[in-house]
Amino acid sequence: MESDLRSIGELARDSGLSVSALRFYDGADVLAPARVDPRTGYRWYAPGQLADARLLARLRRVGLPLAGIRAVLGAAAGSGAAHQVLDAHLRRLEGGLADARRELSLIRRLIDQRENPMTTTPAEHRFTVPARALAEALDAVRFAVGGDPGLPVLSGVLFDLDGGLLRLVATDRYRMALAEVPVGIPAGAPAAEAPADGVPVAAIVPAALADALRALLGAGAGAVELALGGGAVRIEVDGHRIEGAALDHDYPDYRALIRLDPVRRVGLAAADLRAAVASAPTRSLPSGPDGTDCEVAVLTVDEAGRLTVAAPAANGGTDGGTGTGGGADAGAGVPGPDALRVAVNRDFLLEALPAAPDGRLVLELGGPIAPLAIRTPGRPGTFSVLMPVRLPA
Repeated sequence: MESDLRSIGELARDSGLSVSALRFYDGADVLAPARVDPRTGYRWYAPGQLADARLLARLRRVGLPLAGIRAVLGAAAGSGAAHQVLDAHLRRLEGGLADARRELSLIRRLIDQRENPMTTTPAEHRFTVPARALAEALDAVRFAVGGDPGLPVLSGVLFDLDGGLLRLVATDRYRMALAEVPVGIPAGAPAAEAPADGVPVAAIVPAALADALRALLGAGAGAVELALGGGAVRIEVDGHRIEGAALDHDYPDYRALIRLDPVRRVGLAAADLRAAVASAPTRSLPSGPDGTDCEVAVLTVDEAGRLTVAAPAANGGTDGGTGTGGGADAGAGVPGPDALRVAVNRDFLLEALPAAPDGRLVLELGGPIAPLAIRTPGRPGTFSVLMPVRLPA
């Protein structure tokens, strides 16, 4: 009955949401009123909507993004979907807290250097890594190094020493590649040369120096001793030594960009994906802020986990495509409403695939505006991320 409806002001008062917030969530298709007065446009809400409004207010307090709020409120009872959204958000919050601790440790060091410039000098940190693992890591990330002269910070490989791992990172804003290498302390090195827990040690190694290091590693036998600090990078392997200056820039915070919450994962042979991407039709579309055209392919994973690679159609759908092995047929039918699609730069995707060893890959899709992750089973710290290309409506 209409007499049981709450006005927007009453719902705001009883739920803890403001009137403007309720209007926003109506426009965002999150919490629509039960009735809107056709003459005045005034919103009225059913009694049962109070519980949703109160839940929405709490989700908002913990910073859950709009897509997550919509997923929680729309989750089927007993499906567990709402809890999965909350668990993923909690992981993001915990990761953000870890990043904040790391940044505060660095800020404290910078403050110490600023307040005591004559007595505080950047420490050099020495450590060893397996040569073969370092060679594989460089091979896995080199393709993503940026080449834009206007962004010199991206023209190298970040060597980020974090506890017992050396993480290599490269990005050109449209793609990102990461790889991890276990580290040790050189024999005879003082313990002080190992980084303190939680204190970041990093250097941006210029692309030319990274390439020289890769050539020096050769087949990757033995161990490599590296030293980072004081704006310099030094590498010693098999009696040979190279060194150079690190790039004097602050590298972007890559950790926030790699906290992905994939909706669907699909495993397949790397060779099958490479063949499907290379043979599938594409469409030339502008990509990036400079409007440069690129060949775009759309990857679609249906409810059964079958992957199809197709060209984006003019209406935002896909033209006939090529399927991969494992039950996917080339251009077979129209994917169902729950299929996930992501459009990517075809050439970038092909460049990312050789970085993985022969065998199987795992693709992680989160939807048309979420990055595509390309992972190698058994190597969780080595993967690539491709930014999606927005398709025309």
